[in-house]
Amino acid sequence: MAAGSPVTPVTSKRLVNIYSSIPLNQLPLMNKMQSVSAPKPRTEHAADTLRMRIVDGLLEPGTLIAESAMARELGVSRVPVREALFALERDGLVRFSQTGRAFVKELSATDFEELFVLRLTLEPVAARLAASALRADASALEKNIAATERAASLSKVTHLDLDFHEIIMEASGNVRLLKLWRSLRNELELWLGRLHRSKQLQTRGTREETVATHGELLKCFRTQSPAVCERKMREHILGWREWLPVLPTKE
Repeated sequence: MAAGSPVTPVTSKRLVNIYSSIPLNQLPLMNKMQSVSAPKPRTEHAADTLRMRIVDGLLEPGTLIAESAMARELGVSRVPVREALFALERDGLVRFSQTGRAFVKELSATDFEELFVLRLTLEPVAARLAASALRADASALEKNIAATERAASLSKVTHLDLDFHEIIMEASGNVRLLKLWRSLRNELELWLGRLHRSKQLQTRGTREETVATHGELLKCFRTQSPAVCERKMREHILGWREWLPVLPTKE
């Protein structure tokens, strides 16, 4: 370029014209970006598949998750499976051994107790904050209970059970409370799923009891004050106390 020649500004329109004249196979950077983003759906699919099997109890606590076997089943390389396992570790569903092998996380009695305490701390407050909004419109809770009545599996009951409580969290209007709840959602689903399966072996009435207790909460939101709703939710969560594994006594 000669000294003093005017510089043509590079506008977005000019960039479009430049790139539209280049064949796609001559854009290595764009192709590379596409190849980097392509595995993402495979990772999500692997994570979703494993999450469902863990939460539903199809993969028992302590089970070794063989990356190569899972990759063959899903028709992918081991990379998306490995990335999925890292994501599930962050969610509290998987643990890695010192040798790097992945296992379904086992919940100890202490884990059950800690998650119970968190529910007992967060949910009554959410019920109080959500009371006014749910008194005005409880249709989401109604639909959830109706879906629970139709649930054909215990795992579906577990999922809908936590959905019911998440609706209340959303109605609370407290963004940080909802964010905290959602960060625990996977572990809570694991927690509740295992309690539901334990309870089902003894009572055979998990779905019916879930519908009944949630119906009582719905009635409370429709007719009672925020303070009463808070107390009712506390009683509801405390009802799980008897189903928790017994903590070892301290010497």
